[in-house]
Amino acid sequence: MSVRVLLPNAFQKHTNGAKEIESKAANLPQLIEEIEVSFPALKQHLRDSDGQLRRFINFYVNDEDIRFLGNEKYSFQDGDEVLVIPSIAGGSSSCLNALGASLCSCCSYCGRENCLCDI
Repeated sequence: MSVRVLLPNAFQKHTNGAKEIESKAANLPQLIEEIEVSFPALKQHLRDSDGQLRRFINFYVNDEDIRFLGNEKYSFQDGDEVLVIPSIAGGSSSCLNALGASLCSCCSYCGRENCLCDI
């Protein structure tokens, strides 16, 4: 069984430019572990300090949000296409000037300012 995993541009600086990988993972936990083994620099972007998947990381299987398919219980099927999508956070109102222009840089991984995610 093979699953095609598409990685976002934001992750490619941590994947040596790889845009996709083929995986033999049977489910989401196995896939996340496989990604972390293949690209150790991505671990801090996928998991928080408690080891939990970051809430801003989304997985879609064949264009369907995996949360609606059973999340970690979903079993990948041969030929599935998995998209890894980090949500883009907009930042807080304190980051905006009177015209709505951003005054600060908020992390695209966790949505916070001054975090270590983008390092």
